[in-house]
Amino acid sequence: MAEFYCEVFQNEFLPEGGTDVHAVVAVTCAGAGAAGQAPGADVAEIIIVDTSGSMQGDRIGAAKAGAAAAIDQILDGTWFAVIAGTDGATRAFPYSNATSPMVRMEPGARAAAKQAVSQLVAGGGTAMGTWLRLAARLFDVVPAAQRHAILLTDGKNQSETTVALQTSIREVTGRFQCDCRGIGADWDVNEVRQIAQALLGTVDIIPAPHELAGAFAAVMRQAMSRGVADAQVRVWAPQGARVLFVRQVSPQVEDLTGRRVDVNPLTGGYPTGAWSDETREYHVAVRLAARPVGADQAAARVQLAVGNEVKTQGLIKAVWSADEALTARINPAVAHYTGQTELATAIQEGLAAKAAGMDGEATAKLGRAVQLAEETGNDDVTAKLRKVVDIEDAGAGTVRLRRDVTRVDEMMLDTSSTKTTRVRR
Repeated sequence: MAEFYCEVFQNEFLPEGGTDVHAVVAVTCAGAGAAGQAPGADVAEIIIVDTSGSMQGDRIGAAKAGAAAAIDQILDGTWFAVIAGTDGATRAFPYSNATSPMVRMEPGARAAAKQAVSQLVAGGGTAMGTWLRLAARLFDVVPAAQRHAILLTDGKNQSETTVALQTSIREVTGRFQCDCRGIGADWDVNEVRQIAQALLGTVDIIPAPHELAGAFAAVMRQAMSRGVADAQVRVWAPQGARVLFVRQVSPQVEDLTGRRVDVNPLTGGYPTGAWSDETREYHVAVRLAARPVGADQAAARVQLAVGNEVKTQGLIKAVWSADEALTARINPAVAHYTGQTELATAIQEGLAAKAAGMDGEATAKLGRAVQLAEETGNDDVTAKLRKVVDIEDAGAGTVRLRRDVTRVDEMMLDTSSTKTTRVRR
């Protein structure tokens, strides 16, 4: 049985007149097991493969190999299907004459699915909203509490309007999780990131076709390791207080603030999706009414709930003090993840400015990103930044834009921008 543990990192001391309390809450899950092993915990998986015209050649061959590799990782008993996506969406497996739109994985179904995938052909446009809506309809016909999809694309969403895609994303949000991967350099990171963020998934680039099978297998293995189907972070704040934000800050930055649903008048719930054996960290900020020096109070209570059962909780405190040595301290975890969040924004804004030809702004933003990556020890992002800028002084954020940058290098930096490093404790 899965067990959850919670640890709070904060400086609880506020100066006279202080109102804002910040804390990082680390939640660890252990003993999650494999997907679908808990009684009544059915699991459903859908593989969505871009089969538009731009996938012709090496890419469609790699997509077939990737889908087959993912199919090999799906545990027996899991409901599954494969969708082929163009300017519409079709069910590639089970076949159209099947009695059920999704089937349970077993050796015969695995072989049949791989055979169906081997017959995929490329042609047509790209309308990812139709792919998402079909996936949601398929998920709706099976009694699965845990629903997950992998989406592969290689191009921009040119066959439907931006409004149509955003409408589709809103329509399917909360109905399944989706990890998104782009192959090559012709797709739009921001466009695909919208899907991944809304559906509690990840986005990443697969630079070359030969890397696709390994990447797809890894994503599916991770999905199959999530033995907790769904969980919710809950934040209670006292009467009169206001929760400023709730952000997941590790292993990646994800702002959950706008996803709040009321649990009761003083408690909001924030979705986290399925869990494996892992630690996730959340930055919580609460605004209180100022109190006199010497006063103290509970600023917030953060809980992790599975269904209606609270599995673990931690208390965020506030103590008003006249001692500047206490009130001036910034907790290392809060400082670290504040920097990591700013780092993601600086990279994305810097790349956008560079694409718009605003070299001065791009240099300033990416220079700030280099400085933040140095301060927070994010060596992986620093290595990717070096492919986009020449770093003269990392500590000062002094950089020059490189002129020999490839589109893949920029996209690798962009997709890595929200991946964070754990604070050193």
